Amino acid sequence: MRTWLLVGIGVAALCAPAQGHHSFSEYYLESDTIEVEGEVLEFQYKNPHSWIHVMGQEAFGGGRKPYAAEWASVSRLEREGINAKTLRPGDVVRIWASPNRNPNDNRIRLKRIERRADRWSWGQNRNENR
Repeated sequence: MRTWLLVGIGVAALCAPAQGHHSFSEYYLESDTIEVEGEVLEFQYKNPHSWIHVMGQEAFGGGRKPYAAEWASVSRLEREGINAKTLRPGDVVRIWASPNRNPNDNRIRLKRIERRADRWSWGQNRNENR
């Protein structure tokens, strides 16, 4: 009995990483793009995905509300010259993102970002699906 319990725990441990990552299309409408402009509240530079929290407004109407934009991993951002100090609270940014499948959920998936103050940007174009 104990051997089967240990085998079961081992199999579960080996399978856990495969369950850990998700497909963006499971949560976001990848074929759609919204534009949000606003002020950075927080930049969470972490794995498995970094997050940018913005108090913003969609470009084509709607009131101001907080958005949480899911970005890339720390290793990918580092390769592209982005570090924990690239974005600071108070920075005004424009984000192009895939909206959430749930219209009541303000999490979005970042496709492109620009900071107007110094014209810094990441992402090639509005249709980029990274």
